[in-house]
Parts: sequence; C-alpha cells; structure tokens
Amino acid sequence: MPSPRVIGVDEAGRGPILGPMALAAVAVDDAGVAALEKLGVQDSKRFGSGKKAQALRGELAETIASVVLEARCVLVPVPVIDARTLLGQLNHLERDVAVDLLEQMSADHLDRIICDGARLFAPLKRSYAGLEALDRGESAHVAVAAASILAKHARDQAFSAIESRYEEEFGVLGGGGYINAPTKRFLEAYRERYGDLPPEARRSWGAPKDAELAKPEAAAGTKPGKAEQLSLA
Repeated sequence: MPSPRVIGVDEAGRGPILGPMALAAVAVDDAGVAALEKLGVQDSKRFGSGKKAQALRGELAETIASVVLEARCVLVPVPVIDARTLLGQLNHLERDVAVDLLEQMSADHLDRIICDGARLFAPLKRSYAGLEALDRGESAHVAVAAASILAKHARDQAFSAIESRYEEEFGVLGGGGYINAPTKRFLEAYRERYGDLPPEARRSWGAPKDAELAKPEAAAGTKPGKAEQLSLA
C-alpha cells in the first residue's frame, strides 16, 4: 500500500509593491520526504535575497520538482491582486488560488494538507478534513518548505524579468520590489518621467487586505482574470 500523501502549500510575494504573487503546492510520500530532507530543504527565507541565494533556490526548485510526487506553482498577476485587494479580499484570493492548486492535485480527505498561515488558511478546514493551517508551516513539514522554495523561485524569476525590462533606462532596481529606498527611487523616477506608476506596480498597495465590507466601485475597470500556471516539468 502506498504511503499517504502530504501536501504543503506556501506563498511568496504577498507584500511587495512590484510584481506578482506566487503560490505553490508540493505533494510528497515517505520517499519524497526522505529525499527533501537529504537535500536540506528549508524555508526559502533562510537563503537570503541576493543573487547567490536566488541561484541556490533555482537549483533546489528544479531538484524538488524531480523528487516529489507532484509540484505546482501559479503566479497571480498584479491586476488580479489589485482587483481583489481593493475589494478587501486579498486573503480570499490566496485561499481561492490554494484551492485551485489542491483541486489540480485531486486532494481529498485522505491527504494531510499543511498550509502556511494559521488565520489565513483556517477557513479551508471546512472543505478539507485533513488540512492544517499553521504559522511557520515550513518548520512543521518539509513539504511546506519545498513549496516555499518553489514559490519564492517563481517570484524571483518574475522580479528579475521586471529588473531586466527597466535596467537600461533606470539602472539596477534592487529592493526585491518591496517598499524600500531602491524601490521608491525607481517608482519616483518612473512617475516623474511618465506621469504614472509602471504597469507592474500594485496600485492597491497599502489598502486593507481583508476588509469585511467591500466597495465594488473601488476596483472599477480592473478585471479579476486568472492566475498563471507555471510548468515545473
């Protein structure tokens, strides 16, 4: 009899002002757990944010996809993030994307599912009997740590594409897309030159993330769209 699956779910890029958010899910059996532990898989944040860390995450992401039962990752585009955040539904959006990932993996009551975020993912327990919503879930199980690496690698690649797009005109962006001095300099320079924010900027940044009451007019003209499926083959 095959060993039961454990599915880990984690995200990267919830807080930046530039670029998409990534969510990943990784399914493992006992053999996959052993393989990930042998690789030394751990929370993606422990690798740091420099180019060396990004390269290491990239190498690990490729290996992870080859030793687990299944690995899936999606990028949630900026217009989708803006539309849902302006409605006070960023948490709902994350849960919706997580459910899409779990459905693609045919998750059921026999699976142990561990999602990183106690309050964020607790509502999904109503749909999945074996779901655990934990803070620091990447420390609880190596499957969540693996999902963390896949999501962060996808986010790294997306931000690298943004950097390449603007480097010739504005110099090295740096800052990872978070609100910090390098990012502020880029946004101010872009707005001074073009009179607006770049299309990769989240106009909803700083808005309430999960308001109880939504104002539909806030997101007028912004279509929700869909998350972009990434190939991990």
